[in-house]
Amino acid sequence: MVLVAGEMERNGMKLPLLIGGATTSRIHTAVRIEQKYTQPVIHVKDASRSVSVVSQLLSKDNKEGFVSGIREEYRELRDNYKGAGDRQKYVTLEQARKNMFRIDWDKSPVYRPSTMGIQVLNDYPIAEIREYISWIFFFLVWQLRGKWPDILEDPRQGEEARRLYEDAVNMLDWIQENNALRANAVFGFFPANSVGDDIEVYSDEEGSEVISKFINLRNQQSRNDKAPNPCLSDFLAPRSSGKIDYLGVFAVTAGLGIEEHLETFARNHDDYSSIMLKAVADRLAEGFTELLHKKIRREYWGYTPEENMGLDDLILEKYQGIRPAHGYPACPDHSEKEAIFKLLDVPAKTGIQLTENHAMFPAASVSGLIFAHPESRYFFVDKIGKDQVENYARRKNVSIATVEKWLASNLNYK
Repeated sequence: MVLVAGEMERNGMKLPLLIGGATTSRIHTAVRIEQKYTQPVIHVKDASRSVSVVSQLLSKDNKEGFVSGIREEYRELRDNYKGAGDRQKYVTLEQARKNMFRIDWDKSPVYRPSTMGIQVLNDYPIAEIREYISWIFFFLVWQLRGKWPDILEDPRQGEEARRLYEDAVNMLDWIQENNALRANAVFGFFPANSVGDDIEVYSDEEGSEVISKFINLRNQQSRNDKAPNPCLSDFLAPRSSGKIDYLGVFAVTAGLGIEEHLETFARNHDDYSSIMLKAVADRLAEGFTELLHKKIRREYWGYTPEENMGLDDLILEKYQGIRPAHGYPACPDHSEKEAIFKLLDVPAKTGIQLTENHAMFPAASVSGLIFAHPESRYFFVDKIGKDQVENYARRKNVSIATVEKWLASNLNYK
């Protein structure tokens, strides 16, 4: 979005820019986007509210006052954000590495997968996947927030939630009965070690050949509470320990075949069904990831074979281990998906493609890493300093400017 706003400015466009969607916010619009474009930039919470905003922008009498009010509001948001940012302190990369998340690898278990190498699951039954859908996140797409299933009886939004839920269930039935979407997955377990902040993946359990490498980022926040500055590599045995550890890698999709249906909905001017299908497909992809991770823990890797959790506990991540996906807080650099796609040969085995800007296609897809260690946990890399950007660029063999573009929202400097 920041890049698009900058390109609109570079091309001298005069149209107002409206920002909306489930992952957007007024503060992000004010801090990151508005300053890139001299024309009005306005965050709109959902599509229904865009009508009143556009009416104001089209009004000869109201436009100037409306726009100036928005700009003043966003200026105050930036000032408050800057004040909060000034209070946050950061340490050098060297200091952060000294304060890494420490595991006693002499006493710590290493879990060898019961099945090594790459495995493929194609045309996985939608009927089984749908049982793992988290409905909380489905409703967030429609700007409804609440605990599941309590939201269905909410006095303010329950009626709308029930209608959406009924439509989603009908869409799932239609998908299942007509084989409208296909779900594929590829995953594998590999000998691996951490080397500094990076993870080396080996061809064998002697570590004789490095066949892939994952370049990771470390948290650099100053910690008054003596908390560590973690990096994903901290959860894998270092090569210097003399132990070979293991890493899981995966990619799943539940969106194969979606384009032809979206085209049909577009021809019929059925925008609602198009949005609903995409929302349901996204939930199926996440549900497939949840299902696969459970099977990995209990069967394919087998490090918690006795695990027996309901969906609520799975959503609350009460299981052992983590499955961070690139683009999320613990590993915000989307470009690392390239290593996953090459290691697993994802396009050939699943049909998922990676665009030049590291988006997955179909969009209803998830890829990431799997760590088995009981002390592994999710965390935020958050803001990083110039020293880590320079170090990361060297390790990735790319320019500093490229890293700054990839990680623009993670920089603690301008």
